[in-house]
Amino acid sequence: MAKKSKKQQAALETVERTKLYDVEEALKLVKENATANFDETVEAAFRLGVDPKKADQQIRSAMVLPHGTGKTQTVLVFAKGDKAKEAEAAGADYVGEQDLINKINQGWFDFDVIVATPDMMAEVGKLGRVLGPKGLMPNPKTGTVTFDVEKAVNEIKAGKVEYRVDRQSNVHVPIGKASFDLEKLIENFNALANTIVKAKPQSSKGIYMKNVSVTSTMGPGVKIDSTKFAK
Repeated sequence: MAKKSKKQQAALETVERTKLYDVEEALKLVKENATANFDETVEAAFRLGVDPKKADQQIRSAMVLPHGTGKTQTVLVFAKGDKAKEAEAAGADYVGEQDLINKINQGWFDFDVIVATPDMMAEVGKLGRVLGPKGLMPNPKTGTVTFDVEKAVNEIKAGKVEYRVDRQSNVHVPIGKASFDLEKLIENFNALANTIVKAKPQSSKGIYMKNVSVTSTMGPGVKIDSTKFAK
């Protein structure tokens, strides 16, 4: 286990490990403990009472945070003809067809999100073994396989985030930067939490939100009392 720095040790001492904080208090602590020499990302983590092995309990979608993530996403769009022009006009960073597929096959990954029109998926699908492990494969569930490329690009640039339950039933999502005003982090967190609450599968029984916490890149995790927003 890596040895904690004096700053990290001091930050740990400000957080009561067994206490469940309210959202405002938790995020205030996260901001105060983000003392790295860069603008740390603030992330929310949810431990859900679902079984991701069951098809009807696999939670995956996307949403636009009210105040974005603080990071400008580099968007690649696979499209042709008028849809390619639409993507360019919307501000996509890269637009193309086979030329970009060839670049990716050669190891090029200078982008954060891929959007593809449905008529391109037969070719894009061949990149599955390359894009899949990196979580970059376009998916209709997250709105990245669509003919409405203008909307898709605009939403991603505005701060669209994907949420997806992993094999351990956890969901991790960035909700902004430590430099954000506290109010903006609170609004982003609440919007995400409410969205995940609404995504509860009907087949999920018992406690849905088992644990909720927030943290910054280098800071300690702070547990949140989810009973106020998780019904």
